[in-house]
Amino acid sequence: MERYAVNLAIVGAGPVGLSLALHAAHALPHASISVFDARPIDRDISHDPRTLALSLGSVQLLERLGAWPADAQPILEVHVSELAPSGAPWMADPAVRIRAADEGVAMLGAVLRYGQIVAPLQQLWIEATQREPDRLTSRFDAPVKALKALPEGVEIDAGIAERFDLAVVAEGGVFADQARKAVSHDYGQTAWVGSVKLPEASPEGVAYERFTRNGPVALLPLRGGRAALVWCVASNDDPVEGLDDNQRLAVLNTLFHPEVGTVRDISPLKRFALGLNAERTLTEGRVVRIGNAAQTLHPVAGQGLNLGLRDAWELVHRLRSTPDLDQALRRLEWQRAPDRWAMIGATDFLARSFTWTLPGAGLARGMGLAALQALGPVKSALARRMMYGSR
Repeated sequence: MERYAVNLAIVGAGPVGLSLALHAAHALPHASISVFDARPIDRDISHDPRTLALSLGSVQLLERLGAWPADAQPILEVHVSELAPSGAPWMADPAVRIRAADEGVAMLGAVLRYGQIVAPLQQLWIEATQREPDRLTSRFDAPVKALKALPEGVEIDAGIAERFDLAVVAEGGVFADQARKAVSHDYGQTAWVGSVKLPEASPEGVAYERFTRNGPVALLPLRGGRAALVWCVASNDDPVEGLDDNQRLAVLNTLFHPEVGTVRDISPLKRFALGLNAERTLTEGRVVRIGNAAQTLHPVAGQGLNLGLRDAWELVHRLRSTPDLDQALRRLEWQRAPDRWAMIGATDFLARSFTWTLPGAGLARGMGLAALQALGPVKSALARRMMYGSR
């Protein structure tokens, strides 16, 4: 039997885990790869309605895998504004606009449903395992119960104990359900998510984010004239929970920038607790954690999935370019640290700013947005960072 250079286990068949598996299958022809997931392989996930926002860099990574859906909604402009504090009417809704055309790209990113991205990735993986059944294996309906460190390896228990050279955990879950990691903070905020109908005259492909006293509220463009809604509020003084749909719409229409217009037809909303939960390092022995398993972030910058995809891509690059496995993992840690911690730090700072009780927090955010809009090169540098991460 042929001996492969690396026997790799991937725990979690979401967008990050499947992207890793497909990229590794192509780039590491001498690796054997097994994907574990608790869900049955025949479960239809194509209609999963959860909304994802991807940066241009993530779109390009998925295009390389042949997994980019044609019906995703491009983001052509990002409009971020601060609801002017009542004591500073002269600020007149300070805002920053980042446009794809100004950055010389076709789009800044895209918005799509979870099922739109995972279903094609899963189908591509199934086809790959059928072509190379001796090298690539699907272990669906096989929840991983435990991981145990071994000398130069990892033991995975998914009903039976099996040894692998390397295990990558890409199954993160949501903040409320996670065990607390080394760096953790509960923001005391709740995200209400759903969708609304945009006015008929709304420009196509504009993502709006509004900073309010209680937290950020965002509209992400979808096909069909709708927008995904992410509405963050304080958990201990929740202004959304007790409202009916008409009341929620009435409140929303007082929050957004005037150019959004009047939104209507709100969907049922679901809520999630928000917090920071991050490992100090991606690697621990022969176990690597990526995506939400490594860092769960506040959605204020919409960068959690993008960070996870960059983790996955860099891991494969290091495994391909570095013959020694342990050295490859050390290089992964060193290379990914600046991008990870810059995004963790920026997201954490913004999220905490909505909990400050000191007067002037909103004024400071608004002045920052106004300054950023005026400083073209700085705004462009920020746009590049959001599209591609730290390079």
